[in-house]
Amino acid sequence: MVKELLLKNRSYRRFFEDYRLEENVLRELVDLARLSSSGANLQSLKYMLSSEPERNNTIFATLGWAGYLNDWDGPVEGERPSGYIVMLFDTSLSKTAFWDHGIAAQSILLGAVERGLGGCMFGNVARDLLRQSLGIDERYEILMVIAIGKPKEEVRLVPLGPDGDVKYYRDSAGVHYVPKRSLDEIILA
Repeated sequence: MVKELLLKNRSYRRFFEDYRLEENVLRELVDLARLSSSGANLQSLKYMLSSEPERNNTIFATLGWAGYLNDWDGPVEGERPSGYIVMLFDTSLSKTAFWDHGIAAQSILLGAVERGLGGCMFGNVARDLLRQSLGIDERYEILMVIAIGKPKEEVRLVPLGPDGDVKYYRDSAGVHYVPKRSLDEIILA
């Protein structure tokens, strides 16, 4: 059921780094994105895959982890993702990416959840450093990076409190909480 997949599809930030993620799994996840809708059917998204530790470390160094967790610099060694998908926009095919990257990212992450994996989308990327490190041609705009791996943390959805604070947080046991607005609050009369 789609709702069950959505409830499991959280932004995981700690993983079992020793879980071996084969590149063919990343290819299969990108294939889900390929099959998804595309604005004007231009199919302007391209992808770079990484499941090798050295390349993963290069990508990891360009990411900003968990903006609301000010006292946390990201996962320590042993808790980092086993793979990454760098999502690119091919500017030679279109002037705009439309909404394609959102649809593609959701397809990838739902596919990951279906396999017992999890992930996290990153817009906070040191793009110039990533471009240089991976040798990404200038015609490709770096849209986001998706981390993929076997989740090592529990993420719970909780109702938004009366103060309206949307910031996610962790308790002393490391459980990650994500406040969500109620359905009645987001549907306008």
